[in-house]
Amino acid sequence: MKKIILLLAVITVLFSGLPENSATAKSKYKNITVSATSYCELGRTATGFDYRTNPKAKAIAVDPRVIPLGSKVYVPGYGTAIARDVGGRIKGKIIDVHFKTRKQAITWGRKKIKIKVYSY
Repeated sequence: MKKIILLLAVITVLFSGLPENSATAKSKYKNITVSATSYCELGRTATGFDYRTNPKAKAIAVDPRVIPLGSKVYVPGYGTAIARDVGGRIKGKIIDVHFKTRKQAITWGRKKIKIKVYSY
């Protein structure tokens, strides 16, 4: 009986020092309220990403002073996207959400939403 208790104590000590797994670890993110517009483009982004070879990719254009390029961003109503582009009119807390078709972009319109920018 003493051996079992000692074994359980050793196992507890060993596992208490391990880092949390991804299922229980808290993600680090920052909430930002932005004005979200939309666009439809089939060329290359500022980071060199090609929409023609990746037509299903979810991407947004950002002001890199607010959201770093390459950041993973959750956009309500759109999903998780990567900040891959910049735009001449994207200044401050404005994002431009990429859609495959002009119809989808027009349907999105302009919205004020709260996004989550995950640290990377």
